[in-house]
Amino acid sequence: QVQLVESGGGLVQAGDSLRLSCAASGRTVRNYGMAWFRQAPGKEREFVAAVFRNGGYTYYADSVKGRFTISRDNAKNTVYLQMNSLKPEDTGVYYCAADPGIILSNIREARGYGSWGQGTQVTVSS
Repeated sequence: QVQLVESGGGLVQAGDSLRLSCAASGRTVRNYGMAWFRQAPGKEREFVAAVFRNGGYTYYADSVKGRFTISRDNAKNTVYLQMNSLKPEDTGVYYCAADPGIILSNIREARGYGSWGQGTQVTVSS
């Protein structure tokens, strides 16, 4: 099973930017679907963004579309989430997820991913 480690979280002000990284180890994730989810206090984990195996297809939650960009560097076995124009409602713990068998119909579903990182905290102040 692949191990995932997120980094790049922090405390920022509304309107600022952050770039999260998810470094994979244990095996190459070249053929894995990769995603970011987030969880705010008292709320369920929600889908943020995903990139399909070949990197050519990306998917976003409506709440982040146009502000966040997911990308992958297969040579570095790493996935990124560039977050611009951050809002207080973007606050939460951001988790990286991966699965080799993810399909388009469940790419937004947390239950479709078998590997998860420990999360990185993002806090956006108003």
